[in-house]
Amino acid sequence: MPSVSISSASPTTTRSDVLIVAATSSGKQVSVLAPADEVADAFGRSLQPTLSTLGFTGKEGQVAKLPTNGVVKSPLVILVGVGESAEPSAETLRRAAAVGVKATSNADSVAVAFPTPDDDAVSAVAEGVLLGSYRFDRYKSSPDDDAVNSVVILSERSRTKGGKAAIDRAETVASAVCLARDWVNTGAGDLTPPAYADAVTEAASDDKVKVTVWDDARLTKEGCGGILGVGRASDSESRLVQIAYKPKKPVAHLALVGKGITFDSGGLSIKPGSGMMTMKCDMAGSAAVIAATLAIARLGLPVRVTCVAAMAENMVSGSATRPGDVLTIRGGTTVEVHNTDAEGRLVLADALVVATEHQPDFLVDVATLTGACVVGLGERTAGVLSNDDTLRSAVPRLADSVGEPMWPLPIAEEMRAKVRSSEIADLRQHNPKPVGGTLYAAAFLREFVGESRWAHLDIAGPGFNNESAYGYVPKGGTGVAVRTLVATAQAIADGDLA
Repeated sequence: MPSVSISSASPTTTRSDVLIVAATSSGKQVSVLAPADEVADAFGRSLQPTLSTLGFTGKEGQVAKLPTNGVVKSPLVILVGVGESAEPSAETLRRAAAVGVKATSNADSVAVAFPTPDDDAVSAVAEGVLLGSYRFDRYKSSPDDDAVNSVVILSERSRTKGGKAAIDRAETVASAVCLARDWVNTGAGDLTPPAYADAVTEAASDDKVKVTVWDDARLTKEGCGGILGVGRASDSESRLVQIAYKPKKPVAHLALVGKGITFDSGGLSIKPGSGMMTMKCDMAGSAAVIAATLAIARLGLPVRVTCVAAMAENMVSGSATRPGDVLTIRGGTTVEVHNTDAEGRLVLADALVVATEHQPDFLVDVATLTGACVVGLGERTAGVLSNDDTLRSAVPRLADSVGEPMWPLPIAEEMRAKVRSSEIADLRQHNPKPVGGTLYAAAFLREFVGESRWAHLDIAGPGFNNESAYGYVPKGGTGVAVRTLVATAQAIADGDLA
């Protein structure tokens, strides 16, 4: 990622390879927004006809590149459209900053002159720049070498402590999102559960957190039959990773649980070949909770966090769990398996029980859990299901505030009876009817949260972008939910989730 700083320097006198400014539609005219309005003045009367010739109207996401010919110190100005509002929202600024930085080429240094009326706007612009600059080139024999190295945000907020703190916060959060993206994008053969656990331990080595890893032997001793049942067909052992962040005088205790299926073949209920292509992403929930925990610790939020990530590889072999088998979850609950491709809820069951044993005030799990959620909400919106009315409404609101669309869904009461309808075990793992799959899965998970105030985030749609990049969302791993979880922890620290 590029380094980001903040300065009160004038856009017209700042020396950078590229200057990025925001432009809005204003009737038949295009208006360049402050603090870059003086850039428009420097171009003079030629600006409007030039933009008209280029077809640039200020529509959100539009880009126009103009050589400056010396009218300002930067040799190139990139205008990014932000729509019709002269006061763009933080999310609009975040997207525009990403679009602008992605439009640069062969630029070492970039200046961004966007409206930043408050520290939230500064943070949004910095996040957009950093998230839009993301690249995953681990497997490239010749990585691109034209990445932007430094970005300065031009804002009067540079004169305040809050402005500088906003930059630091954005760098911490964006780094966490990019870490989650890296893990999701890594090939499953390189990120087996043991390798993943090692990577987490290494990533957390410089933080004020404690990492504990349970291997197969420990999982057996601890009675984690769900994780072991899912992973037993793989040549790679399963893992359960716990990360503990314990600040002094925490105001509350938040537990985060993530599904970490490093590859999902479907098991004996095998997926079609085309359905496996992106199944390295089935650990996106665990990547989100782990990265968010590290970000919360680095931000020093006064919230205790217990993170539990269940890691397994769902493969096919003679030792695979069979439909009709009964698994015993930690704590003794038995589950009749009906579909081995509904493995996520089995590993989450163990992890949720482990998390509840720490007696958290709030419990949130994140998982790429059901295709039904994608059918219902599309590929860019996550579902939120909960046993707590406050969390059911608050989490989508917090998600919206950081630009991660989420929508509340109910856990229909009839699902409880269906989950408990097995004739040979305590619970039935899979829905007996092909309807309401997301609600059924949440009802199943609810059986393992005890009295905790719990929310379940189903990110099956937005966890992985298999289409073209858009805004600050790249193709591949998105890192979705990291920013929502950090915002949730911040809300808890501020006393907004009583």
